[in-house]
Amino acid sequence: MNSKQQKTILAIFKSPTNGNLEWAQVESLLKSLGCAVIEGSGSSVTFELNGKRAYFHRPHPQKEALKYRVKAVKAFLISIGVKP
Repeated sequence: MNSKQQKTILAIFKSPTNGNLEWAQVESLLKSLGCAVIEGSGSSVTFELNGKRAYFHRPHPQKEALKYRVKAVKAFLISIGVKP
């Protein structure tokens, strides 16, 4: 995990929830943790690690993950044992 990904994880766990986080940074973080990326149809994407899955739709046309996506990523990170 590089320093940018470490900053991303801190931003995800920050309170109040950041609704201005670039989705590409979130994907980069999840990939660096070893998550498998399963592309779905359209903007659908699934991340899987140790038998646990998280389903998302990539934001479009904007590139920022809204608060509900950031909260869902945080819950997934906690479920796979990742904390800052």
